[in-house]
Amino acid sequence: MAKKAKGNRVQVILESIEKDENGKAMVSRYITTKNKKNTPTRLERNKYHAGVKKVTVHREIK
Repeated sequence: MAKKAKGNRVQVILESIEKDENGKAMVSRYITTKNKKNTPTRLERNKYHAGVKKVTVHREIK
């Protein structure tokens, strides 16, 4: 179980959906925290996607 966030910090899920060389959709997810007071918009981070073996853009999902 994850710890409950305190104050303005909330847990968010970053997700990337890319296709591998065979055309199959591969999903990669990371869990992180953000300060919703300082960052009210959705996060975008470059993270490693193990399914396609390269760095891709991971976007915050609801």
